[in-house]
Amino acid sequence: MKAKTNILVTGGTGFVGKALLSQLLVFKQFKVVAALRSANGFASCESHVVGDFTENTLWSAALSNQKIVIHAAARAHIMKDEVADPMAEYRRVNVDGTLNFARQAADSGVKRFVFISSIKVNGEQTSLGRPFTAEDIPAPEDAYGISKYEAEQGLQKLAMEAGMEVVIIRPPLVYGAGAQGNFLSMTNLVAKGVPLPLGGIKNKRSLVAIDNLVDLIITCIDHPDAANQVFLAGDGRDLSTTELLRGIARAMNKPSRLLSLPDPMLVLGSAILGKKAMAQRLLGSLQVDISKAQNLLGWEPPISVDEGLRRCFDISTDEESIN
Repeated sequence: MKAKTNILVTGGTGFVGKALLSQLLVFKQFKVVAALRSANGFASCESHVVGDFTENTLWSAALSNQKIVIHAAARAHIMKDEVADPMAEYRRVNVDGTLNFARQAADSGVKRFVFISSIKVNGEQTSLGRPFTAEDIPAPEDAYGISKYEAEQGLQKLAMEAGMEVVIIRPPLVYGAGAQGNFLSMTNLVAKGVPLPLGGIKNKRSLVAIDNLVDLIITCIDHPDAANQVFLAGDGRDLSTTELLRGIARAMNKPSRLLSLPDPMLVLGSAILGKKAMAQRLLGSLQVDISKAQNLLGWEPPISVDEGLRRCFDISTDEESIN
């Protein structure tokens, strides 16, 4: 009988970590341990350890005999950060905490370290039809993106020095049942039936369903060609803001109350209301090219955008394309 592969997953109470643990436990060949900041209310895994991700935390006991680490824990992107120095706080957790953890993983004999990064390492916006690729020169703009890039740089240096394989995955907006942030804001507006002046937007944005992201992460656990590579995650189909809102409405079995206004009017209105960043997300494009994962790993997103949206709300609808 083949021995099980020991896997340590961080961030098990987070959106991605929780979904990842749930799926990993289905596979009989994995023995999974979760590393958490707090175990309050945690019941997703039989075995877990608790510790804070700082530069001083000792993880040697938790890392003993582990072969794979999947690091999904992070200080997440916060829209209205109220700490005095957001950059310092992001670095404390996302850079210092990650690299301290990774060095101890290498010292403990971990073979592969899978790091869940962010498309914000590439940047905030793409020209229409010119998606980000894994080989692009990183250009992070905000504190969160910068912290993720600095962590990537430290991990890649560690991989060269210590011989531990590092795999980096950069997802764009991740959606699914229980998703927060911008996706939750859009679903709330659709649910309330609020008329939105977003019916004529022609941008393109890449998303990734939580099931597709988890599938890519699991593929990277032991695929030989994933070693020391960077991959961008996505559904393989980009949507305009208008298409996304219509898709959400259909998945919720709600009418989409969208009005068409010219983009310049939306930009002006956003500026007057002090919502320029929101306008960029709603009107701008952010596309990712997932062909590297497809070509190198033979990976394909297992579910479509329509199915991913349907699973967000668990409402049976006829499978149809988003118009």
